[in-house]
Amino acid sequence: MEPRIERLKEKRLTGYKLKMSLTNNKTGELWGNFGPKIKHIKNRVSVDRISMQIYPPLYYNNFNPDIEFEKWATVEVKDFENLPNGLDAFTLKEGLYAVFDYKGLSSDPSIFQYIFWKWLPNSSYQIDNRPHFEVLGENYLNNDPNSEEEIWIPILEQ
Repeated sequence: MEPRIERLKEKRLTGYKLKMSLTNNKTGELWGNFGPKIKHIKNRVSVDRISMQIYPPLYYNNFNPDIEFEKWATVEVKDFENLPNGLDAFTLKEGLYAVFDYKGLSSDPSIFQYIFWKWLPNSSYQIDNRPHFEVLGENYLNNDPNSEEEIWIPILEQ
């Protein structure tokens, strides 16, 4: 599976965030709290939802499933005007990304094993210390083998 390489333009995101680790995964709680708020966000850019992770530096070099990171449940907005109370704002900066079109269970770790243990070491790129995210579009079906999403991995040319 070869990714497409894209230069992401700056995006404005709004949503909720939580600290978690892979062993103490709170993704269900995060989206459960944010989901009902989405319909109250009037200036959305699309119907897509964005699941974003902000990892500490060298997270994947010293991988440990107990290390905490910040996870966001978000949608993209035109601006940060008139957001519902309690939502956080985040500006996702421009940058280069490897984009993998994935079909399958979101709980299956094999796609990330492929990306970080096979594709990345054999590519001309290295991981960049910027947010990772998944675009959950119209064909995203939570925990369904027919679910489709885009996995965006921040990269730098070596």
